[in-house]
Amino acid sequence: MNDAQYWIDKLELSPHVEGGYFKETYRSAENIDKHALPERFRGDRSFCTAIYFLLHNNDFSTFHRIKQDELWHFYIGDPLIIHIIDRQGIYSQIKLGMNLDDGEVFQAMVPYGSWFGANLPAPDSFALVGCTVSPGFDFDDLEIAKRDVLVNLFPEHQQIIEQLTR
Repeated sequence: MNDAQYWIDKLELSPHVEGGYFKETYRSAENIDKHALPERFRGDRSFCTAIYFLLHNNDFSTFHRIKQDELWHFYIGDPLIIHIIDRQGIYSQIKLGMNLDDGEVFQAMVPYGSWFGANLPAPDSFALVGCTVSPGFDFDDLEIAKRDVLVNLFPEHQQIIEQLTR
């Protein structure tokens, strides 16, 4: 199996503000007018967007939230854990990977407005996944968590918040 650097180079991935590496692979040519979208959106959005996303070694995707549901797809590498604090403050995790007998799944959906991040449970590992968002993603929709604010909101989840924030 190829290593993380191979995929970063081959797919021309760039550092992502939330951690890891990414490349947008699809943005629909058509848009949804902002008046047809829920009020949480401040402008028009593409019908759909998709990216490659890669984590490796001790890197992680910091807790963040977006205004859309986000569908994750596992492609190659080692298992990856998505950590979710939903809009009601309930914590859950989903393990993406190839070992269905161990509870891993190929796809996972994170509901809009949920705080979520991701990491690799094993050292010296990597995971290449895809993320699909509809309506399409815009960086205006991204909110990176501030550790102290999130801990104040969800003190019962302090340990994972501290682990997955910068």
